[in-house]
Amino acid sequence: MSESAISAIPEVLPIYLVKDMVAFPYMIFPLFLKDEELAPFEEAMRHQNLIALFRQREKRAEDESAPWYETGTVCKINQIVKLPEGGAKLNLEGIARVKLERVVGESPCLLARIEPVREFAEKSVVSEALMQSLNALLKIALSYGRPLPDDVLKMIDYIDNPARFSDLVALYVTLSLDELQNLLETYDPIERLKKVYLHLTNEVQRLQVRGELQAEVTKRVGKTQKEYLLREQMKQIQEELGEEDGKGSEMADLKRKIASAGMPDEVRKIADKELKRLEKINPASPEYTVSRTYLDYLVGMPWQAATADNNDINQAEQVLNEDHYDLEKIKERILEYLAVRTLRDVMKGPILCFVGPPGVGKTSLGRSIARALGRKFIRISLGGMRDEAEIRGHRRTYIGALPGRIIQEIYRCGANNPVFMLDEADKIGLDFRGDPASALLEVLDPEQNFSFADHYLDVPFDLSRVMFITTANVIDTIPPPLRDRMEIIHLSGYTDEEKEKIAFRFLIPKEVEENGLKETPPEFAVDAVYRIIRDYTREAGVRNLQRNIASICRKVAKEITQKKPARREITPQVVEEFLGPRKFFNEVAAEKDRVGVVTGLAWTETGGDIIFVEATRMPGRRELILTGSLGEVMRESARAALSFIRANSLEWGIPEETFRNTDIHIHVPAGSIPKDGPSAGITMAAAIVSLLTDRPARRDVAMTGEISLSGRVLAIGGLKEKILAARRAGVRMVVIPSRNRVDMEDIPDTVKADVSVSFVDDVREAISFVIDGEGAQELRQPVPR
Repeated sequence: MSESAISAIPEVLPIYLVKDMVAFPYMIFPLFLKDEELAPFEEAMRHQNLIALFRQREKRAEDESAPWYETGTVCKINQIVKLPEGGAKLNLEGIARVKLERVVGESPCLLARIEPVREFAEKSVVSEALMQSLNALLKIALSYGRPLPDDVLKMIDYIDNPARFSDLVALYVTLSLDELQNLLETYDPIERLKKVYLHLTNEVQRLQVRGELQAEVTKRVGKTQKEYLLREQMKQIQEELGEEDGKGSEMADLKRKIASAGMPDEVRKIADKELKRLEKINPASPEYTVSRTYLDYLVGMPWQAATADNNDINQAEQVLNEDHYDLEKIKERILEYLAVRTLRDVMKGPILCFVGPPGVGKTSLGRSIARALGRKFIRISLGGMRDEAEIRGHRRTYIGALPGRIIQEIYRCGANNPVFMLDEADKIGLDFRGDPASALLEVLDPEQNFSFADHYLDVPFDLSRVMFITTANVIDTIPPPLRDRMEIIHLSGYTDEEKEKIAFRFLIPKEVEENGLKETPPEFAVDAVYRIIRDYTREAGVRNLQRNIASICRKVAKEITQKKPARREITPQVVEEFLGPRKFFNEVAAEKDRVGVVTGLAWTETGGDIIFVEATRMPGRRELILTGSLGEVMRESARAALSFIRANSLEWGIPEETFRNTDIHIHVPAGSIPKDGPSAGITMAAAIVSLLTDRPARRDVAMTGEISLSGRVLAIGGLKEKILAARRAGVRMVVIPSRNRVDMEDIPDTVKADVSVSFVDDVREAISFVIDGEGAQELRQPVPR
């Protein structure tokens, strides 16, 4: 720009801050503004239509006082067009670089004193060489596909001013805003030409690499097309010679499989349509594999294939008795199903849920049922499953999609009527990927599963002939809608006598064989088995019993291999020698009658157990302190027990003054284990009465029952497990609600002979058994442990 033009620029101009652009001299560009942003430009009309544009800083450093860069461009306003929807379009032209010296006004817009930058534009050998090199690089960039306007190409050939040439080329090089601002702040035209030359060189190199890659891709595409043409020609030649190509034989094989698969009509139509689509796909295409895998699943599903049921009820009963001891309810239910199946050819499979503590034989019972029915057995574990797609599968639009586990397992077994066990149904997870329990609602509903639609197959498959069996340790964690679709069968823990029979019938022969002692099997004495059951295990099932028997068998095998005298008989003394000191003791026998300590009964997912409820008091402000990881329901039971005792304190001779300045603390030991439930209500009430009357509670009397504010004792659950736990612990009497009298049918006679059971309707009766000792003359001597 000429010296006279620069001198004509006023010293004070309105300024406007821009964020997403950098204006250069000689640059003509549009600018779209809102009505509230037009004030600086209206002011510029009074300053020879000139306005200074400065780029706004994105982040201000601590040593920077202004939110803008100091170097900008004076622009001339060529045109302002008001827009119908509001705002305006401005046409601006860059005039010269300027430096902002200071702001002199802020109303009606920012006014600043500026100083034009005078650039030395003298020609030199260096500047001419740089300009020629930039011109050549622009032509190379154009040949690699870099778009440049025609008028710019013509203009470049005639510009001999280094400053103007560098600014023009900078506008058509791909640069960031910071790099453009750096060029704007470079006042020396030679230095600016060098920087532009480096940027343009880098861009040409990138364009060159991209061009080479594009050429390679084009070459490969041409090769693929050539291969396709050659394959088509080969196919035509084979047809002329009467030969069949590989793909043709594959298609013919799929047609035969579809015809013989026994698919329903609607599924057959989908399979034929998919086969026609497959014939048109190039075998080298990824889509070919996806379509072929889908067809393989369709033709491989057992649409009509089923195993013949064993309708001989007596044989089925014999098989069930061979594999499992007791479990009469479940065996009876399976035989009922077989009887109905014999009388009716077509019927829906039952959906059973076995609920019980670990180790009682739930999972192995499913395999035994399949053997008794003559069906194939499938088992999958639901524990920790969090993805709904594990049940329903993924849609085929996803890469690597597969059917859900239900369809996959039925596809593998090749029959549409297997015994399908869904293990650990109470441990299903839930997260952002969906709820598997909700997906199981359709699978386990007899009114819906005749047309189960897996997302991958996307066609209905009949699951109504499948016998579904789920297992769980607790039923509370199973969602109610899913629980409603299943027939719940409870499996209780085993008594010591039942464990002894299971050990001799199943566990000992199995472990003797698995440990290589079949030729010289050791003989287990009955007392030795009882010693293992009572002194080395404390469980509802028989898993730990089996582990201890296996440990003894391994030690016998070790003695045989070391040429030591083999133990022909396993006695209680040998058990103690092999397994070490006893691990479990008689909790009640080890305790003394104490004030404020009452024996209670609890039910857990691993069976029954006894608990000791302890109560103590101290001077305070009538507070009730509860510790021992108690749940909210158990805390409410404690409050209800205390309220009942306060309301009826005179019946036990407790003065009202006792409660006024006393804090009562109730603690249930094993504080790290969470506890909850209402069945400890009468136990807590008895502990409080024992504490406040200063009378010891009987250690050999255990109680369980929910308490109400009126003193009624309400029914509880898990009675069999609780009584078995009481027997194991040496309890001589158990106090339970009268409403649980009907549950005594499930208690074996051997247990009833060892533990006296008293039924109560009122809290007062229950407390009298523990503190006053009523019924003590009826207590039998405990079984020697």
